[in-house]
Amino acid sequence: MIRIKKAGRVTAAVLAAGAVTALAGAPAQAATAPDGTQWTADLSSVDSDDVNVTGAGGTLTLADAAWHRTARVFAGSEGSLTTAEHRLGSPVNRVSAELTADTPKGTSVDVDVRGRTGVHDWTEWTPAGTTLKSTVSEVQVRISLHTSTDGVRPSVRSVALSADSAPQVNALTAGTELTYKVYGTREGLPGGTTANGHVITSRDHFVALPSGKGLAPKGTGNYSVRVCRTDGSKCEYAPVWDVGPWNEQDDYWNPASVRTKFKDLPQGQPEAYAAYYNGYNGGKSGLGYKVQNPAGIDLADGVFWDGLGMSDNGNVNVTYLWTGSGPTGVVSTAGDPMNVRASASTTAAIKGLAANYAKVNIECYVEGDTVTGKFGTGNIWDRIGPGHYVSDTYLQTGSDQPVAPHC
Repeated sequence: MIRIKKAGRVTAAVLAAGAVTALAGAPAQAATAPDGTQWTADLSSVDSDDVNVTGAGGTLTLADAAWHRTARVFAGSEGSLTTAEHRLGSPVNRVSAELTADTPKGTSVDVDVRGRTGVHDWTEWTPAGTTLKSTVSEVQVRISLHTSTDGVRPSVRSVALSADSAPQVNALTAGTELTYKVYGTREGLPGGTTANGHVITSRDHFVALPSGKGLAPKGTGNYSVRVCRTDGSKCEYAPVWDVGPWNEQDDYWNPASVRTKFKDLPQGQPEAYAAYYNGYNGGKSGLGYKVQNPAGIDLADGVFWDGLGMSDNGNVNVTYLWTGSGPTGVVSTAGDPMNVRASASTTAAIKGLAANYAKVNIECYVEGDTVTGKFGTGNIWDRIGPGHYVSDTYLQTGSDQPVAPHC
C-alpha cells in the first residue's frame, strides 16, 4: 500500500512485509555498492519490449493515459517497464524498493522483482520487499503503473533498490510441476495488445493467466504452460503472454501462504470458479465485474483451435511448467509452432504443438530420427512430457550435449 500525501507526491519504501510507508524529505538516491546490492533503476531505458510507458526526462509515466490494451479493458490504462538484469555480488533472497512517485487519486504504482535460477529460469514475479522462493545472484525489476481514469496518470521519479537476505519462509523445493484442471476460454482479440506488449495475431499461440506473477516478457517463454484436453489426446506448450481472464491478482496455482489474494480458496481453484459456482465475492471478480464463466485460463486462437482442437470453451488440464525443477529448454523455430510427437520419429503420431518461445521441462532424452533444426543436425530427441517428444535441434538448452539423463 502507498500512503499518499495530500499533495499527491509520495516518497515510499517497500518493506519486508510488502507494506509501503511515506518518508519525509528528499527522495533517497541509492549509490551502487561494490557488491551490487544497492542500485537505482534507470527509468529512461524504455524500449520496444516495455508497455505504454515513457521515461522522458528520467521520469516514468504512462505514454497514453487513455490507452486500452484490448476490448476487455473498459476504463483506465496501464503500462510497465522491465529493467535490465542486475547481477549481485552475493546471493540474496529479497529486493526492497524505495520510490518517489506522484500518484493522483485512482492511480497506483507496483514494483515487482524476480531472480534468475537458471539459464532460462526465474522465480515468479514477487512484490518488492517480500522474500523470493530461492536465493539468487541476478535479479530483474518490473515497475507497473495503473490508472482507473482515462487521462489521469501516475509518474515515478526514482526507484532505489537494495538487496539482502531474510529468513527463508517460502523456499523453492524441488519437485514435479503443478497441474490443475480449470475452465479454458478462447481469448481471440487479434490486433489487441497483451499485457507484455505482444500484438495478437490471427491463430496466435500463447495463453493468459489471471496474475502477473507468471507473465513472461515479450519474446520470451520464461513462464510457460502445458495445456491439454482432459483426455490427454492433444496438448500445447505455450508461453504466458497475457493477464486474465477476470482477475489480475489470482495466482491460484500457489498455496495460500504465497497466493496474492483469495487465500481462503483451495489451491488450484480460480477465483472466477468460486464466484461463478458458489457466489464467492458476490459473484464478482476481484476487479468488480460480474463473472460470466468460471475460466482460469484464456487460450489464444492457435492454441484453442490448432493445438487442442477445441470448438467450444471447456475444462482443460494446465501444467504450470515453471513450478517444477530440472533441465529446461526453449523452443526455437522460424516462428510457427512445432509438432510434438508420440516417439522419437518424424512419422510418429502428433500429440500436439510446442509454440515458439515456450520453455519446456526436459525429463530425459533418446536417440531417434535424424533431424535438421535451428541448432544443427542430430538424432537426439527430448521427452518434455508424458509420451511427448521433440527434436533437440529445436531446443535452446545452452549446451551442445544432452542436458537430461537418457530415458
